[in-house]
This record gives sequence, structure tokens and C-alpha cells, in this order.
Amino acid sequence: MTAPVHRVSTRIGAISESATLAVDAKAKALKAAGRPVIGFGAGEPDFPTPDYIVAAATAACAEPRWHRYTPAAGLPELREAVAAKTLRDSGLEVAANQVLVTNGGKQALYNAFAALLNPGDEVLLPAPYWTTYPESIRLAGGDPVIVPTSVDTGYRASIADLEAHVTDRTTMLVFVSPSNPTGAVYTPEQVREIGRWALERGLWVVTDEIYEHLVYGDARFSSMPVEVPELAEQCVVINGVAKTYAMTGWRVGWMIGPADVVKAATNLQSHATSNVANVSQVAALAAVSGGLQAVADMKVAFDRRRRLIVSMLRAIPGIECPEPEGAFYAYPSVQGLLGRTIRGRTATTSAELAEIVLDEAEVAVVPGEAFGTPGFWRLSYALGDDDLVAGVERIADLLAE
Repeated sequence: MTAPVHRVSTRIGAISESATLAVDAKAKALKAAGRPVIGFGAGEPDFPTPDYIVAAATAACAEPRWHRYTPAAGLPELREAVAAKTLRDSGLEVAANQVLVTNGGKQALYNAFAALLNPGDEVLLPAPYWTTYPESIRLAGGDPVIVPTSVDTGYRASIADLEAHVTDRTTMLVFVSPSNPTGAVYTPEQVREIGRWALERGLWVVTDEIYEHLVYGDARFSSMPVEVPELAEQCVVINGVAKTYAMTGWRVGWMIGPADVVKAATNLQSHATSNVANVSQVAALAAVSGGLQAVADMKVAFDRRRRLIVSMLRAIPGIECPEPEGAFYAYPSVQGLLGRTIRGRTATTSAELAEIVLDEAEVAVVPGEAFGTPGFWRLSYALGDDDLVAGVERIADLLAE
């Protein structure tokens, strides 16, 4: 019997595993095996989903109408509610038929890229970037073009940075503010400037607004199609309930865009997954139809943890940590630690250093290689205060030996 020519397609074989999920899975596996691992890997609030949202889902479980298929684009009432929530929270006015409810923000991203990209289209992707963006772009046939940013500019890309990477194949910009992994937040003026540049260039913009409510200090969230209304016909907004309402496991996100693009993405989803689980959609309906007190309460804790983790990391020789303005991640440079010998092991990369810290201090962090910028770590501070303190103290004690 002749063996298959290949077992995995070239397209899928080229995909890297999600580094953030891999680190989280390894940390949880070690904890399950009895090791006292503290994980800074997953971007996941440690708070429970608010009671009123859980109650709505519990009630939905008992209703036979939610035991059946529903429209692939999402429950009509949820699409209406997302449109209303978007106007309330960002000032962007859209119709329900411009909303596609997806299985989390990741599916919304892939749907958007698949609907808009042709093979060989280039997509400008400022780095550091969330690990899923380049893989999702490639899956959709596009080519991510990395636009480096630096600590000196607060990890914000300038027009000059973007312009330097444009070619005749460039069709899209991925824009993220607040940022995962850096916590960078663009000012409204910067958002407006980049939006106008994209408009003049005739580029699509996919803007990820999942952290819209998590900004601190003087930072302010602003939505690009609100700052540049003329851009709305070439802009797709990605969002969801995961971060705002501590609903990462419920898997409800959405994409908002021109009606024809949303219809095309809906056609794709109708064959890929059909509707999002109805119980999760009912829970999301309760979330977006309610107020924002839950996220306001979480934000107080996140802000406290933000300041705490930055101060603790800055106290460790060899680590430099800028202060994040949004989301719930610190993104320190660990370049000053590379080349050092730690318990007989020498790390030459941030990935190797993260491995040593996991093995020797039982603390899990995500290395910057996952985000396109070696020499850094990402630490989520969306975990309990006690674990945060204990985890950074373990790192400090290990490095002080």
C-alpha cells in the first residue's frame, strides 16, 4: 500500500501553535501535576462572569428554542444589541446587518481577513503584535508585512513607519489600540492621522477594539471609523465580550463592517461553523445590553496590579519595563539578562530565559519571540494580587542568585 504523498497540507503545516495558549496549557498541566506554577501567560481576567449574565445563560438552557439552529450571522436581537452597544461605547453608528456574531474574536479576525484578502495581498502589521494576527493573515492567503516599533515611541507606529513598508501589493493595515501585548494606546490625534493616511492610500483597516474599556491614567480609547468617518466603508472593527465581561470561555465575538463584507463573511461562517452556541449568545446579549459596572470594578483591580507589576519588574536588575496604558499586560525588555548563567544554564534568547524561569522558579511567561520582538516577555496582570506578587518575587529571587 502506497503511503500518502503528505499527511498535513502545506498551508496548515506552516501554522505555529498559539504561543500564549501553549504557555497557559503547560502551566496548567504542571499545576495539575502538583507543581505550584504561577502563570502570567493567558490574557484572561481572573474574575468570574457577572451573575446576571450567568443567570441569563442558565435560563436559556431550559428554553427549547435555543436547542435548535439559529441564523449563522447571530441572533437578530444580539446583532441589534451589539449595534446599540457600539454606538454607546465608541460612538460608531452601525446597522444590525453590519454585525456578524462569531466564535470569539479569533474567528471574527479570520472571517475579516478571508473576506478581504486575495492571495499575495500584503498586510501591514505593527510589531509587537498579538501572536494570532500573522497566522490568520497567512491562512487567508495574505502576506503579513511586519512594521517594527520601539520602546522609544511607546510601541506606536508612525505614518513614516507605515509608509516605509508600503508596496504596490499592500491592501490592508491591522490597527490595535489598546495593544496586546504592549498595552500601548494611541492618542485620538494619532488614530485620526493614521486613519486619514489609510483612507488616502485606499487601504482596508482591520481594527481590533477588544480592550476598548481597559485604559488607564490619561490614556483614552478612540475608534478609528469614528475619528475618520469617511473610512467606515473600508474598515472592519473586531470586538467581543471576552475581556470586558470576563467571558473568555463563552466564545462570543463579532466583526462590524460594510454590509456586503459582513454578508460575505457570513457566507463563510455558514459553512465553517454555522451559528455560535445559542446559550453563549444569550449570555452575550445580557452582557452588552447591561451596564459597564462589571468592567469598571475589574478595571480598578487591573490598574492597581498594573502599577504594582511595573514597580516590581523595574526593581529587578536587567529588566526594563515601560508602563502600559491599556489592556492588562506588561511588556518588559529582558535583554539585560541574556547571556547570564542561571543555575548552570545560560539563556541567549528571551525564549530560553522564559524556559529557565519556568523550570527553576515555576513561573510561566510568554517570550517576545511570539510577538515578533525577541528580547522581551509578556506578563498578564489579569491574575490575583497574591499570585502576581509571588510570581514576580520568584523571578527576582532566581535572578538574584
